[in-house]
Amino acid sequence: MKSKLTQARLKELLHYDPETGGFTWIKGLGCRPAGSRAGCIRGTNGYRRIRVDGQLHLAHRLAFLYMEGYFPEYQVDHKLGVVDDNRWDKIRHVTPTCNLQNRMVHPSNTSGFTGVTWDYQRKKWQSQITIEGRNVHIGRYDTALDAALARITFEDWCPKWHCDERNINRKKVLEALRGTDLQDK
Repeated sequence: MKSKLTQARLKELLHYDPETGGFTWIKGLGCRPAGSRAGCIRGTNGYRRIRVDGQLHLAHRLAFLYMEGYFPEYQVDHKLGVVDDNRWDKIRHVTPTCNLQNRMVHPSNTSGFTGVTWDYQRKKWQSQITIEGRNVHIGRYDTALDAALARITFEDWCPKWHCDERNINRKKVLEALRGTDLQDK
């Protein structure tokens, strides 16, 4: 269901601070005093939700309506991976594919790098990537760091992997390389 909320109505009810990413109520209503922080974080996903005119909205999507005058067609990516950081310079409108490129390493990941898993049969670290819904095998390596390095090299080469301005894997690989002799590779 499409929201009928407009930028004008949103600005009538809420103030958005692009530097902090916070929304505050302009008018008090019931137990919600004017100037108080809008919304709450419910559940386990960490996203801030705000009820406006009886309908729940994600705060990062409201930021786009407030600043640009429209709800994003696709998804809003939190550049730093912090889902309650809705500062204007830390969010961007992206396709679902692009948003997936910028996700954090899953807690069950044993390598510490996205797309790097242990191949129990071959006793090697396997590097892979998903592009447009297809899993692409990159190779198997002796160390998780080598597999991660192969993956970011593939990302640089692949023309369909272009939208991620802040790649979490790249940052982690470079941090790991600082303490090894692999820097010269």
